[in-house]
Amino acid sequence: MTRRAIRCGIWITMPEWQADALVLSTRPHGEGSAVVTVLTAEVGRHAGLVRGGSSSRMRGVLQPGTRVRAPWRARLPEQLGQMQLELVQSIPALLLDDALRLAGLSSICALLDGSLPEREVQPELFVGTNALFDLISIEDSSNRWLEGYIRWELGLLDAAGFQLDLRRCAASGATDRLAYVSPRSGSAVAEGQAGEFASRMLALPAFLGGVACNRHDYDAGLSLTGHFLARRLFGAHNQDIPPQRRRLADMVTGIYGG
Repeated sequence: MTRRAIRCGIWITMPEWQADALVLSTRPHGEGSAVVTVLTAEVGRHAGLVRGGSSSRMRGVLQPGTRVRAPWRARLPEQLGQMQLELVQSIPALLLDDALRLAGLSSICALLDGSLPEREVQPELFVGTNALFDLISIEDSSNRWLEGYIRWELGLLDAAGFQLDLRRCAASGATDRLAYVSPRSGSAVAEGQAGEFASRMLALPAFLGGVACNRHDYDAGLSLTGHFLARRLFGAHNQDIPPQRRRLADMVTGIYGG
């Protein structure tokens, strides 16, 4: 999308767009401004300068996990450009009394901000993330949103080109009695097929088709996806997995046991 403006008597075309967005991160810039990174369906992960972004009035709007309306414009496509964000829904405000769900929201934003290429359109990931925001906003003492969260992390790996094959056993081709996942290939392994390597395998949670998980499903699920996020997504670029993700995993282990 573009707009036209006159400069020195010459009409020039200037890039701009407007989209529903999710705030991923905010950092101070200069005196009173902030550089904000958002995720949209139309332009992917995109940063922009928000003037007055360091003010107390804007603090709630710029928290990671907030839904906003985001107009962006610049003189040239490659420039940082400016955003003027309008609050749509403050998801963090809904979760202030639930540290685990707030940690989950922070982890989602940090994983997206740390792994997605800038300005690469990924509409399916945006839709899936929005749906997870809705799920995590629902108060649930059994924390069933964690199942959706773990499936979302599998989708994030898939979007980055690292799809795990959890449908059949890599050794026998069987589709039943699946119990493990190979930490190297990301393929499922059936019960009895792992042999002496069983102790080195990752547990496959029941909600992903596993039959012999000896850990709580949420704890096992986060260990499974966390291994591949660290090794294939972040490790491939010599980056550590975000501390927000580690904190979520530690909290889940503390609640449900290792």
